[in-house]
Amino acid sequence: MTSNDLCTSIGKSLPPLFQCSPAAQEGVRVRTPLMYPDGGIVDVFVLERNGGYVITDFGDALGWLRTQSVSARRSPRQQLLIDDVCQTLGVELKRGQLVLRPGASDTVAEMVVRLGQAVVRISDLWFTPSRRVAESTSDEVGEWLREKRINFDSQVRHTGRSGRDWTVDYQTHTDERTSLVFLLSTSTRGAVHRVSEHVLASCVDLNHLKIEQPNLGFVSLFDDTSDVWREEDFALVEDHSEIALWSRPDQLELLLRHG
Repeated sequence: MTSNDLCTSIGKSLPPLFQCSPAAQEGVRVRTPLMYPDGGIVDVFVLERNGGYVITDFGDALGWLRTQSVSARRSPRQQLLIDDVCQTLGVELKRGQLVLRPGASDTVAEMVVRLGQAVVRISDLWFTPSRRVAESTSDEVGEWLREKRINFDSQVRHTGRSGRDWTVDYQTHTDERTSLVFLLSTSTRGAVHRVSEHVLASCVDLNHLKIEQPNLGFVSLFDDTSDVWREEDFALVEDHSEIALWSRPDQLELLLRHG
């Protein structure tokens, strides 16, 4: 079967948001609606092997994780989490590539979606250390919201236009507005850009919520108790969210109550 024929056959079994095209090397590239934490699109590849199919990412997931990390080596915890993702989704890790081979009842469409999910879950591991660093600040922000009697929910999930789910640190509710608050907290300069890019991707993908809810605002709350932020970090998100500093809770309160 030619690449064009394979592409046509696969395209018929996938939703319109998945786009197939002949790959540069071999097989078919499937552009999915899933995204990396920085907003990049997740691609997977379908290859013909021994009368069947193999789905692979050609090493993109681990390659992306490596370029976003301070160290080129994966930590033992990261490797453990990667192995857990692979085991849960039935994916092989072979020479740095995620590989999925069909089971007796698997369809190509199901395998494409499953491998795409594995790519997303593995690429999200870069955020795990930052989440641990932010825990104490997150607790402080939650306590402050309670003291100010601002109603809120924490760790709220919203689905973006791409179909990906994003976790918002706080969703606050006042008489005049609702705010989705993203907490940017890290103690290392090397992680700053990745944290900012993650918030930017979240805001862009969730922007459709503002159309549905005119009184909704996005707030990027920077934990500036650590002197790691630069002007370019604020500039990265300011076109898509309102900037607040944890060192200025008075301004944050006005923003959450009145916008």
